[in-house]
Amino acid sequence: MTASTHPVPGSPGRLREEERRLTGFAAGSVVLGGFGRLDADGRVEDRPVATWITARMTHVFSLAHLRGDADATRPADHGVASLANGPLRDAESGGWFDQAPDTTSANAFRERSHELPRKSAYEHAFVVLAASTATVAGRPGARELLDEALRVVEERFWEESAGAVLESWDGGWTTTEEYRGANSNMHMVEAFLAAADATGDVLWVRRALSITERLIHGVAAAHDWRLPEHFTPDWKPVPDYNRDRPDHPFRPFGSTTGHLLEWARLLVHLELALSRAGEPVPGWLRTDAESLFDHAVRRGWAVDGADGFVYTLDWQDRPVVRERMHWVVAEAVMAAWALAEHTGEPSYTDLYERWWAYADRYHVDRARGSWHHELDPDNRPVSGVWSGKPDVYHAYQATLLPQIGLSTSLAAALAPADAPVLGADS
Repeated sequence: MTASTHPVPGSPGRLREEERRLTGFAAGSVVLGGFGRLDADGRVEDRPVATWITARMTHVFSLAHLRGDADATRPADHGVASLANGPLRDAESGGWFDQAPDTTSANAFRERSHELPRKSAYEHAFVVLAASTATVAGRPGARELLDEALRVVEERFWEESAGAVLESWDGGWTTTEEYRGANSNMHMVEAFLAAADATGDVLWVRRALSITERLIHGVAAAHDWRLPEHFTPDWKPVPDYNRDRPDHPFRPFGSTTGHLLEWARLLVHLELALSRAGEPVPGWLRTDAESLFDHAVRRGWAVDGADGFVYTLDWQDRPVVRERMHWVVAEAVMAAWALAEHTGEPSYTDLYERWWAYADRYHVDRARGSWHHELDPDNRPVSGVWSGKPDVYHAYQATLLPQIGLSTSLAAALAPADAPVLGADS
């Protein structure tokens, strides 16, 4: 199948083609203990195996298995087994290290826990997501992995008084970080919605709502839909955080355009989850989603004269890091599609088509595979914030969501008829 067979970016045939191309590229990331980080040519980089990449790729291959891709079953099961029994999991103290520790020294450093890799909410959110998707996909050991991951999140990360999760611990669970972050909490919302589908337990939907109410209906709304992402332990915003390192890949200074778009989509999924669970649905969920989306587009798209979303803005809406990230346009097309489906408003469809055309023209790398992860302000491939093509999580989901229909999670839209997904009996 060639690109000319389905020339319209965002059309079902073109999306299916791109979906298969991405999983083909990602198949080369299987390594001992998980999934490796890929360079621009799809070769595994010489870096420690990381939990966030291993979990995200387990999630992707579990979705591909649900799609009927026979080649995805083995890597999906490899991911589950790696997370359950591999070096990323702390078999002694529980939980998952951010990356695999040095096996020659981990035992010796056990009493000096600061020498071990940290254990972070961001990584644990993706373990929950991977285990949830693999559970819906019926993969061996997935439900046991999910039960353990949820127990660790419950015991180590969930702060009931805040209605959100704390950021990280040292490797021995002795000291927590003096920081709270919106990014890890956003991905925990995604993970909790997936967990609710995999377990049928509405508790996780309620927790997703709690996080969302704090950060979106509270913080973002109070800042005119500019979301401060960095906080003190008592949840006071730190607006100057990383001002001296504004291009940080996970904790950049300022307002992150892509996260506003990602949150907008998650609010749509959350509204559906509450409805299907028979829970009260706050009216602000839809209006907040639309506000986040509208302000992200107005402030972040082509604001410096060229197409594309800038990575970050300062608090006066001036671009700080102007590079265009592939994950941002991937989240943009998903948010536009979800809002079009949810509201019936045709303007969202117009934006969906426009942004898919942009992604297809500039980000999709037909020569070497996957997507260019970063472009300069003139839409030329660069490696500044990101090097290589670490994983296909964002791009793969962008190809998948418009094909499978709107649901509480992507796995739920693909779930077998007998899967105990949220609201299955309603």
